[in-house]
Amino acid sequence: MKKNKHSNRSRRAFIRNSSMAAAGFFIVPRHVLGRGYVAPSDKLNIAGIGVGGKGESDLFEFAKSPKVNIVALCDVDDRQAKTSVKRYPNAKYYKDFREMLEKEKNNIDACSISTPDNTHAVATLAAMQLGKHVYTQKPLTHDIYEARILTEAAKKYKVVTQMGNQGGSGDGVRRTQELIKAGLIGEVTKVECWTNRPVWPQGIPTPSGKFDIPSELNWDLWIGPAKMIDFNPAYLPFNWRGWWAFGTGALGDMACHIMDPVFRCLPIDYPTDVEASVATIWKEMWNDSANPDSCPPSSIIHLTYPRKDNPAKKIKVSWYDGGLLPQRPDELLPEEKFGNWDGGVLFIGTKGKLLADCYGANPRLLPTTRMKEKLPPETLKRVPEGHYLQWVNACMEGYGKGVTSSPFEFAGPFTESILIGNLAIRSFLMKNPKLKGWDDKYLGRKRLLWDAKNMKITNFDEANQFVKREYRDGWSLTL
Repeated sequence: MKKNKHSNRSRRAFIRNSSMAAAGFFIVPRHVLGRGYVAPSDKLNIAGIGVGGKGESDLFEFAKSPKVNIVALCDVDDRQAKTSVKRYPNAKYYKDFREMLEKEKNNIDACSISTPDNTHAVATLAAMQLGKHVYTQKPLTHDIYEARILTEAAKKYKVVTQMGNQGGSGDGVRRTQELIKAGLIGEVTKVECWTNRPVWPQGIPTPSGKFDIPSELNWDLWIGPAKMIDFNPAYLPFNWRGWWAFGTGALGDMACHIMDPVFRCLPIDYPTDVEASVATIWKEMWNDSANPDSCPPSSIIHLTYPRKDNPAKKIKVSWYDGGLLPQRPDELLPEEKFGNWDGGVLFIGTKGKLLADCYGANPRLLPTTRMKEKLPPETLKRVPEGHYLQWVNACMEGYGKGVTSSPFEFAGPFTESILIGNLAIRSFLMKNPKLKGWDDKYLGRKRLLWDAKNMKITNFDEANQFVKREYRDGWSLTL
């Protein structure tokens, strides 16, 4: 039978085109796949915003996964970025995250944000609005309003999110949940939290003097949304944490680690009231030397939370930093450790107490001899891959499929609740410029009542200036 050459050509073309189509399913460019989607056979292309210090170590953790490519780097200070630039020679390097996102938007799937607290929100939202998954270091934001915006953004832009409070993926937090849920300490009525921070200068005069801006540093971008001030080396690379314009003090640095089990284990979300006190008050009262620019060297914060399952019942949560500690529980033997070096958390219930270290690690019933009792089995899923690779895997699976421990739906309200403590701290030493009498000089020494729905202090309007800061020209935060 005579073969039909035209039929053979058609058949070969059909097979060739079909094969190409099948292969094309796996190599279709990521920007064609749609917002927040990574092809199953592809790698997760990550860009780092803030790649020195903690940002450097964050990228190193992500890069441990064979699924990850580090494709772009951004830092305002070439000195800080030096190690990351050397470690990822194929990654393009930028100083302005806005330029990086614009030029690399079709090449990246996700962003790791580890800038000073001052620029967390603006960098994170910009990435989310391009459909990029985001991992943002703690605290999620610099102020309460920003946290609310990022919570809403997570719902709107439908990308995988994770706050960088690594203990949220730890076994200790989950074991604490299991022990409390089993009723081994009864109904929790009070929680004590503490940290050794600050380990940087706080409660000091504002830096002064004139200094040349290093050629490697873009000072304007480092300032970000904050009010422009003269460059001073006292702020860089780490001590910015102690200044309200850029950082959030000891509370912002550590509460996302230490208070995480409180929010995971208890039926609470927003407090109804808060009060604070800070150190060196007598010196400040006598010498009129309180510095509104610097976080205090130590503080105590008391928050009241209604139970979500029974608002008439309250849970008191207290925070101590700068070397201040709650009283050791009687059930703890004199030689036993009260938390660890970084801090700890003590749950006080109607039937007993539970103590854990920083990150919720090593939870133990008190007295510790109770740990020899028959304890409940493990019921919660663990995260053996850890906090970083959990986020990587969730990004690969896609929004709505992948699971993270601290998605912004959790981390946003959690961060808001923490930063209310800073609102109280900043209000505590607020002075009345019109009155010089001893009793009237300091306005903020009172319990502040919080309206969470409207993000407002209802009994001391002066405090509301700290809910949402004013951005300087050229910066905005709009959904």
